[in-house]
Amino acid sequence: MTKKAIYISILASIIYSQDWGGQSGGFLRMGSTAKAVAMGGGFTAELDQSFPAFHNPAWAAFLVKRHFGSSYTNLTLDRRLASTSFAMALPPTAGIGLAWVYGGVSDIQGRYSTGMKSSKMQTGENALMITFAQKLVPWLSIGANFKILRYDLPITESDQISGSGIGFDIGLLIKTGINSTLGIMVQDLSSNYQWDTNKLFAQGGPYQEEFPTIYRLGSRYNSKGLIIVGDIGLITDHDSYSGLLPRLGVEYSFLDQYFFRGGYGNGRMAFGVGYEYGLFKSRDSHIDYAFSLDWVSQAAHTISYAFNF
Repeated sequence: MTKKAIYISILASIIYSQDWGGQSGGFLRMGSTAKAVAMGGGFTAELDQSFPAFHNPAWAAFLVKRHFGSSYTNLTLDRRLASTSFAMALPPTAGIGLAWVYGGVSDIQGRYSTGMKSSKMQTGENALMITFAQKLVPWLSIGANFKILRYDLPITESDQISGSGIGFDIGLLIKTGINSTLGIMVQDLSSNYQWDTNKLFAQGGPYQEEFPTIYRLGSRYNSKGLIIVGDIGLITDHDSYSGLLPRLGVEYSFLDQYFFRGGYGNGRMAFGVGYEYGLFKSRDSHIDYAFSLDWVSQAAHTISYAFNF
């Protein structure tokens, strides 16, 4: 029965990922760092050194050091995903962060109305994220991400249309024990793009493109160098149920410096490795790599760097 439940869960998540993956704001649901991607993305209750506030903004209140991180993902079909993040504690009980996430496609072949090739174009989505978190008690924090969103879509080689909007994430983090953490996250609350197509179409006008909102519940457990993370997400589309996605990942540390990871989430399998070393001080730098393969056998490579000071 256990095996059957696992198979059904994986099959259901693959089917749902095909449906909701193409909805607005997909670049914010693909996974932003190598560590998170390698472990299935189920980081609602886990700290990501490269991007502490992305999976749960409430983590910012528990930071001790300043965290800088950068990540790049090379995808098929000339797609790419990049992020840069900075987060730090705001004594005595708060935390703040600032981040930028980009997803885009390059080398789009433009053509004239006659069918002849013109210059190549590119399209891109951007999110600027501002984070604030506050500890309510020593073991409980709440946080929020405020997002400024923009989507640039080329129409011709010299003209484009842009959509912009705002959105929010809200997170709750509970330190349930020395080795365990519980996290709750609402991703893309009221996130949307506002488009104005009057310049392109005679019947154009303002148009709002809403992101799906995802409600996540996750946990983390650490024991003797083995970390197990996971969460389950309830996907809603315009206040109606759209799907349920589980995510699960593991990490094993060797000599407290080398890390081996694997996981499943967002409709793809992944594995990765990590290395922690001292650049200026002991263990202040992390470099991670992940390889992922999604449901249509499209491979992706992600590399991330984190520096704590």
